[in-house]
Amino acid sequence: MTSKKLVNSVAGCADDALAGLVACNPNLQLLQGHRVALRSDLDSLKGQVALLSGGGSGHEPAHAGFVGKGMLTGVIAGAVFTSPAVGSILAAIRAVAQAGTVGTLLIVKNYTGDRLNFGLAREQARAEGIPVEMVVIGDDSAFTVLKKAGRRGLCGTVLIHKVAGALAEAGVGLEEITDRVSEVAKAMGTLGLSLSSCSVPGSKPTFELSADEVELGLGIHGEAGVHRIKMATANEIVELMLDHMTSSSNMSHVPVQSGSSVVLMVNNLGGLSFLELGIIADAAVRSLEGRGVKIARALVGTFMSALEMPGISLTLLLVDEPLLKLIDAETTASAWPNVAKVLVTGRKRCRAAPAKPLEAPDSTAAGGAASKQMVLVLERVCATLLGLEEHLNALDRAAGDGDCGTTHSCAARAIQGWLKEGPPPASPAQLLSKLSLLLLEKMGGSSGALYGLFLTAAAQPLKAKTDLPAWSAAMDAGLEAMQKYGKAAPGDRTMLDSLWAAGQELQAWKSPGANLQILTKAVKVEKMRLTWAPRPASECMGQGWVWQE
Repeated sequence: MTSKKLVNSVAGCADDALAGLVACNPNLQLLQGHRVALRSDLDSLKGQVALLSGGGSGHEPAHAGFVGKGMLTGVIAGAVFTSPAVGSILAAIRAVAQAGTVGTLLIVKNYTGDRLNFGLAREQARAEGIPVEMVVIGDDSAFTVLKKAGRRGLCGTVLIHKVAGALAEAGVGLEEITDRVSEVAKAMGTLGLSLSSCSVPGSKPTFELSADEVELGLGIHGEAGVHRIKMATANEIVELMLDHMTSSSNMSHVPVQSGSSVVLMVNNLGGLSFLELGIIADAAVRSLEGRGVKIARALVGTFMSALEMPGISLTLLLVDEPLLKLIDAETTASAWPNVAKVLVTGRKRCRAAPAKPLEAPDSTAAGGAASKQMVLVLERVCATLLGLEEHLNALDRAAGDGDCGTTHSCAARAIQGWLKEGPPPASPAQLLSKLSLLLLEKMGGSSGALYGLFLTAAAQPLKAKTDLPAWSAAMDAGLEAMQKYGKAAPGDRTMLDSLWAAGQELQAWKSPGANLQILTKAVKVEKMRLTWAPRPASECMGQGWVWQE
């Protein structure tokens, strides 16, 4: 069964993809009659060296995403995973030559078809009197014994685009650029790993992996790697990759050692989530720094993909200050990231948390009669919630996800643990604030947030006074906060309704002569109104608490 792709046609997908990129990027133009994208300011490059690259489509954003000032002059794209036509490569060379450039460097990934087609176009252009040079990039660090065909060209090619582009922009000549990027390529290595295959439009997946397997060292077209290994953690995978690509027993290794300075590229092969990519990047930085390697720059993103392949490649390039300046040079290429021009290693990555504001001194001694009474009340509440855990879960299964009792038991246990640490503050405002922070941290879910909001807001009126009108005002403030952020109103059949009913009764505390008996009435009213009724969880505010008359 072929995979689903959002294309207009299999035959035209490469043309459509390149046309879409050019349509959205005013800095690019298509070369009529060819699958070629060139800088739209081509005529301004008179007297400079032109840089052309390319290969099969399906590796986006490579290579067209790296066309721009400071990087490539143009690219020639083939069909998906297919080398571009010789005629199109030659047409691109002629186009940049006719714009007044003083020579062209072809930057080619080491694949047979690319070497042959770019090489043939180069020979034809030279026969026409156009100065053209070619560098073949092989940065694959997978194979411990080098094959006759050499190392495959992978994501490190993008760094060569960047270095060559900076040199060309600085006015360096063709021969010198060719020599310098050839030397840079020798100090670079890339290793890929995939969780599963990709599929060319109109075709089945190129290979299959078991659910518990990953493939190490595969190519960007799905070519076989060197090992199939069992799935492991991100940390373990990264350690394995770095061990393999830096081992001196590997003939294609990168000679990285303690004290080396490198540029790190963490490349998404197309189908990895950004969450996973961040985890891999963190693991790579920690592992390299743990080996004493200094990371000068870290580039994380999708640079050279393999269609929708869920996997990564890691690239290491040994750098010194002159080379780093070329990496940092300005470019308008749309796919090159905005990398900070500062060292990664040695940078402070964590800011100290802000200090908590000083609390006003508690005017009532902790451990006094009021404090002891609060402990008794809280212990009774906690014991009740713990005893109802299974019952509340069973009720919640009819209206939500069935964890209401568990959530409230977490809160109860957190409060019990807090009470064992010492007497709670006797100040009502400080007590409610402490409980708010505790529930926000330990309770979780929407209930924790709602109770936290309620208690935080309710504490504010009690800072100035603690008489009965102040407690009524505290109830009002808590209910207002729940409505403001929870977006529920009285009558919506949420946990707010029973609290609202109690709050209405407590309004009597604002009248002269009010007494605590009103609290008893408020609790009874709340019990009468609070029952459980099946209701979709999406309609409830917090753990499925609903009421029904």
